[in-house]
This record gives sequence, structure tokens and C-alpha cells, in this order.
Amino acid sequence: QVQLVESGGGLVQAGGSLRLSCAASRSIFSAHNMGWYRQAPGKQREMVAIFTSSGSTDYADSVEGRFTISRDNVRNTFYLQMNSLESDDSGNYYCYVDADNYTRYWGKGTLVTVSS
Repeated sequence: QVQLVESGGGLVQAGGSLRLSCAASRSIFSAHNMGWYRQAPGKQREMVAIFTSSGSTDYADSVEGRFTISRDNVRNTFYLQMNSLESDDSGNYYCYVDADNYTRYWGKGTLVTVSS
């Protein structure tokens, strides 16, 4: 099993920045995929940014150029740097890992609120 804990959410003004962290309870070095989704009130959960098993990254069109996903295998943590935040970026942000046992694990989420 892998427990994931997100942190770094909060209230920020439009144009500001936040860095989200996702700390895993064990090594994520051999994970297949990992990344971030978000869900705004009344909307479906959507992909924000991911690391694929090949090591490449993929971003939602709406965040391309503003958000950056990164990882620290030593700390078993990956991050989402969010710059130039917009009100539409508000929502609960969830991290996930597709572990080496082919099971997807989710964190409980961290709330991001962008005020305009």
C-alpha cells in the first residue's frame, strides 16, 4: 500500500503562486505513473499534470506553461508548482500514484482557492 498526503493548498490572489506537495509513505521510484488531478465544485475531476512511466510529463491545456510537476525520489515526494493562478484553478487538488503493484492510490486532497 501507499499512503499519499497532499499539502500546500490555501487561499491566494489571482496571479499568485502556490506549490503543492504529495508525500508518499514509501518509495515512488518504481511507480508507473503519478500526478495531480483537481475537482472544482459541481465539476468532474480533471487531470492537471502527470509523470508518465516513460518519465515524460503531460499537462492539461489550461495549465500548460503555468504549472510544473516535479519529483524528489529521495524524499518520496512530488510537487506541483502553480504560477499565475486564475480563479478557474480553484478546487480540490488530489495526487495519485500508480504503484508497482498496478494499483492506483489517491491522497485525500488539498484545497486551493484563488480570489479574483
